[in-house]
Formats: sequence, C-alpha cells, structure tokens
Amino acid sequence: MTALAPAIARPKTATSRAAFDVISIIAGSLIVAGLAQISINLHFTPVPITGQTLGVLLVGASLGAWRGGAALLLYLAEGAAGAPFFAAHHHGVSILAASSASGGYLWGFAAAALVVGFLADRGWDRNVGSSIGAMLIGEVIIYAFGVPWLAAALHIGSNKAYEFGLYPFIIGDAIKLAIVAGLLPAAWAIVKKGRGEEG
Repeated sequence: MTALAPAIARPKTATSRAAFDVISIIAGSLIVAGLAQISINLHFTPVPITGQTLGVLLVGASLGAWRGGAALLLYLAEGAAGAPFFAAHHHGVSILAASSASGGYLWGFAAAALVVGFLADRGWDRNVGSSIGAMLIGEVIIYAFGVPWLAAALHIGSNKAYEFGLYPFIIGDAIKLAIVAGLLPAAWAIVKKGRGEEG
C-alpha cells in the first residue's frame, strides 16, 4: 500500500521518484505555510486558531510517513530561517523554542504528519471510519506536544493550559478532521474508478 499522492503520480524511474519526492515535500511545506495565514487571535490565549492543522493532516495523509514528516520539518526550518510561514506571517527560531507558547504545537505538527502518513501508508485513509481514526490520532499527538509545552512556557497549571490550549480549538479541529477524513476516501474512490478498480 501507499499514500494517495504517490499512488496518483506513480513515478517509475529513480529520477522521477527523486523529483516527485523533492516536489511533494516542498509543496507540502508550502500548503501548511499558506493555511497558517488563516489565523484568528483570541484575546484570552497566546495560541491562535489557524488552518495549520488542516494542512498537517492533509499533507501527512496524502504524502505518507516520510514525505509528510519531511514536509513538516521543512516547514519548521523555513519558518525558523526567516520565511514568514508561521501563523500571521511570524517567523524565527524563537517560535520553536521551549519558551514559546506555540512551539509545542509546531513540533507536534511534524510528529502528527509522520504518524498520520504512516497510517495512510497502511490504508487507513481509504474509508471514512479508519480515516477518522487516523486524523483523530494526529490531533491527539498535536495536543500531546502542544498543551504541556504551553503550560511549561507560561508557567501555568494543567487546567489553565487546557483553557488556553485545548478547549477553544476542539470544535474547529473537529471540523478540520472531518474535512480531511472525508476528502481522502473520496479521492481514493476517484482514483480507483479512473483505473477501473473495484472497491
């Protein structure tokens, strides 16, 4: 099995595979960067609502484990190097530091893309039920990194960290999860139909 993007591209030669890898990783980083600019600041928390999570899940599931993980690591490197790719055009290595309220979420993005891609490589993205499971695992990973990191950065307790870094985002992330979990199986159905495959 493989993830969606390589299944569509089906590069045959070593050169075409290398070109596909490079292009897809760069494209994945740019997709997340673009969606990061959909950003809404909330007055009570330093963590904004963004489109990044949608990009992370979509890129991870579409590219598979290593390409998806690499795309998100490239995204972090681009933002750290000065490209205005983080939420609201922010950039700089300090945003990835232990003192940054958002740093844990950003590192969690790379881990989530890797795991969601790993599950997609094993076919979890081909029907809605397992696709929801894969995306939910990805979301849990993001918050497993983000919330404790936020608590440590702001020197606050776990209850306040949940108020700042989890509860305000549940509805929005559930919507993003549903979008990707529905989109991937639909895309697979189109690919299979185009190839005359059953199921």
